[in-house]
Amino acid sequence: MAKPESGILKGDNVDLSIVVPAWNEAESLPELFRQIREALSDWEGQWEILVIDDGSRDDTFEQVRKEHRKDERIRGIRFRRNAGKAAALAAGFQASQGEYVITMDADLQDDPAEIRPLMEMLDSGWDMVSGWKQVRNDPVDKTLPSRVYNALVQRVSGLKLHDFNCGLKAYKRGVLSSLRLYGQMHRLLPVMAHWDGFKVAEKIVNHRSRQFGVSKYGIWRGFHGVFDLLTLWFLNRYLRRPLHLFGGIGLVAVLLGFAPLPWFAYTWVVEGGLRVRPLLLASLGGVILGVQFLSLGLIAELVQSRDRNAEAPVAEKIL
Repeated sequence: MAKPESGILKGDNVDLSIVVPAWNEAESLPELFRQIREALSDWEGQWEILVIDDGSRDDTFEQVRKEHRKDERIRGIRFRRNAGKAAALAAGFQASQGEYVITMDADLQDDPAEIRPLMEMLDSGWDMVSGWKQVRNDPVDKTLPSRVYNALVQRVSGLKLHDFNCGLKAYKRGVLSSLRLYGQMHRLLPVMAHWDGFKVAEKIVNHRSRQFGVSKYGIWRGFHGVFDLLTLWFLNRYLRRPLHLFGGIGLVAVLLGFAPLPWFAYTWVVEGGLRVRPLLLASLGGVILGVQFLSLGLIAELVQSRDRNAEAPVAEKIL
């Protein structure tokens, strides 16, 4: 993860933190700040805007400095290089102070008018609320892969959301401590929260057309998302019992490898010789591969056992 610069702009304790990852969004930020102020103009709580400049090459951070001089509720973190949205969100979550945290993109496609309705859903009992861009103002080369990806995540995770990758999300502070952000895992934050036992809902949000610049996401992000989903599924299901995965694969390989061996043993006894055949080599290879997987599972269990006692679930209430 890229390290943020020291001497970052700081604020006081707040009720609501709005975390905004930004990469080359200098044109959008002034209007975004204005719209957020307007959306929260009649709200009685204390709020802050925390912009994470993800290694921008334009005047993104200068815009944050300029706004901070006028309004100290606007804060900033700057990365020395581009580290990705997950790293930016992780830094923003760590630096935020609000009991409620809203994340939104800096490109003005997320509507700040949705902030208050999202907070109301948190007040009604949900731990996390994810935005759903039901009407999406993006080209088909972005919307079609997104639909396929969302359907896949629904199937694997069991969480029935329509839009996992919407940047507009709301969290209670307690949810953030359970999130494991690295790589490109920001797409799967609702899944992490759901698997950790938090109550996750979605809300239809207004999605607007981009006003400045161009999209920062390439065609390969869908493949990255699939790999991240596979990683998260593996960690969630087998992190605490790796032998169940590696041992299962090893046992199947050993059984398949042993299956033809009685025939070869019979041939050896009856014919008095044994010819090397591809099936014999495949059988021996299956047995060797199976033993290796079983050994790998046992070693993984030994490593995991060192930290297993320290990973007890976090208690929600103690009477």
